[in-house]
Amino acid sequence: MPKVRLSGTVCGTEDPGRATRAKLLYLLFGAGWDIYNSNGDQRITLGNIEGKIIESDAFVFTPGATLEDMFKAISIFVGYQTLDRNLAGKPTIILNTDYSWDPLFGVIAHLHRMGTVKQDYREFLLTADSPESVLGALDAVAEKGMPDAGREPLKSTGPAIVEESPAPDHLLGNVCVFCSATLEDPAYIEDGEELGCLLALNDLGCVSGAGKSGIMGAVVRGSVAADGWTAGSNVPHIIELEGLPEGLSSFWLRPDIYTRMEVMIENSDAFVIFPGGAGTVQELLALMIFRHQGNPLMDGKPVVIFNRRNAAGIGFWDPLIDLLDGICRPGEFIVVNELNEIVPTITSRLPDKEARQAGEAPVDPPAEPKQQAS
Repeated sequence: MPKVRLSGTVCGTEDPGRATRAKLLYLLFGAGWDIYNSNGDQRITLGNIEGKIIESDAFVFTPGATLEDMFKAISIFVGYQTLDRNLAGKPTIILNTDYSWDPLFGVIAHLHRMGTVKQDYREFLLTADSPESVLGALDAVAEKGMPDAGREPLKSTGPAIVEESPAPDHLLGNVCVFCSATLEDPAYIEDGEELGCLLALNDLGCVSGAGKSGIMGAVVRGSVAADGWTAGSNVPHIIELEGLPEGLSSFWLRPDIYTRMEVMIENSDAFVIFPGGAGTVQELLALMIFRHQGNPLMDGKPVVIFNRRNAAGIGFWDPLIDLLDGICRPGEFIVVNELNEIVPTITSRLPDKEARQAGEAPVDPPAEPKQQAS
């Protein structure tokens, strides 16, 4: 029998979503589906989420969207975008009767307008307005299939081989830059190269998703050009789409996008959320989940959102910041509007290396960061 994975958690007998979930269970089971997570008591981690995807044939998200629910939904969307073979033909239905999913939909729609999400999310994250229509949506996908994400593998990507070079001792720390691998606007590419250069000039290692294209490739090029130390992680099926940048000092090949995120988080001391797409949203939500769980991988690590404004004065991450303001606590991330604010914001919050290695609190901030020569 086909297996559907149900999202969400039932919080006691008074949970307003309990009746809706019960009806969904009844209808899905009656229609021939076996159901994972029927009680809402299964935990998803970066280490096991790909396994949960592999064992499922469809995904249904319930009302009452939480941070973790949104992370899982955007992760599946990213999987569709990047042609994850484990998601081929598997539909995702979101029951949005309480409109709690609207903020996330608003973020993706905004990114579509900004050019970092090429696909219409509504063709991949199908919405339903009743438990009965969930069944109808599943039947429709079974009949018509899933849409084409509109991407093709590169003709040749070459082997994912990097001559490993350990991080030099003089580095103050490693900064992970989450950003777009598809946006090719010259202004954004220039910003990416400048950020990579500034990281290198200020003795900061550059960690990235190790894609050759878009802003992601530009950040690596900027760091390499300034003799910086660069590291990154990627997965085979995304390397086929984006290639691997030249000049990486260290590379961590991983089997899926979730363990890829985990190794990047583990090997970074700070994070920059640069203009990006659905994958960047996914990565930021993962950081916030780790924060809320008290995961030691996030101890003392600042998260800086670069809310770059375009000529019309629109902040790139305005809708995402609004979404986070409703679910995050003050201080869990910092917003800057200017490129030259990023490095000073990070260095003023990085603990001294010896204190960081000993697990101690931050000490006096380091010297004023250097600026790239004009």
